[in-house]
Amino acid sequence: MNRRKWLQQAARYTTGLVAMGFSFRSLAQPYVLDFNTSPFDTQNLEPLKPKSMPFELPALSYAHNALEPHFDAMTMEIHHSKHHAAYVNNLNAALNGTAHEGKSLEELMAIISTLPAAVRNNGGGHYNHSLFWTLLTPQASTKPSAKLEAAINEDFGNMDGFKEQFTKAAMGRFGSGWAWLCRTENGLKICSTANQDNPLMDTEKANCGGYPLLGLDVWEHSYYLKYQNRRADYVHAFWNVLNWEAVSRRYEAG
Repeated sequence: MNRRKWLQQAARYTTGLVAMGFSFRSLAQPYVLDFNTSPFDTQNLEPLKPKSMPFELPALSYAHNALEPHFDAMTMEIHHSKHHAAYVNNLNAALNGTAHEGKSLEELMAIISTLPAAVRNNGGGHYNHSLFWTLLTPQASTKPSAKLEAAINEDFGNMDGFKEQFTKAAMGRFGSGWAWLCRTENGLKICSTANQDNPLMDTEKANCGGYPLLGLDVWEHSYYLKYQNRRADYVHAFWNVLNWEAVSRRYEAG
């Protein structure tokens, strides 16, 4: 076929496509087909939208260095942008294409005993850290609300008694895990969980069940750069950056 005949044939082919409502511009845009319409009816086709993953890494409301000297900037940056981000990515991968894709974290925690270990570990890690960041503040000397303070005094004697018991739970957790203050039907409760487990998980009903008001991460990655093996110093520093106003809101809303 010579060049002239090829161009004439190509022109006729293009004219035919245009007559059927098709354009080369449409090739640049993927579509979702509606099988109730003609395959050439581009008026009823909608562009494909990229599928968004169900969970995302939450942004911090303060700078990485805002909690210094108590929590150092490098630890905060690695903890948030590396460790927490990995939990989010791994959780999305574990849920992708399953019947549980689209469930909230709370819904997943409630049936965690029936789900794979990847969902338990990464779902717990995402929930725990998302809460943890909201409980930290560069604002000095925040205080619990009158209602929360009264509950603390009733269940632990006073604030010093609460801190002593909470520190004991944090220090007594062998290996990695979390220390928690929970609200239960019988009042406030201090407990701890291993790894990335938390009080909302159905596996923790007997041990550490309840609505978590505050949680402290005692994994070494949360303090080792600054405090090395001195977990007690890290727990002591925690009281200087704890946002009691956030804890109080959780208590009064729970």
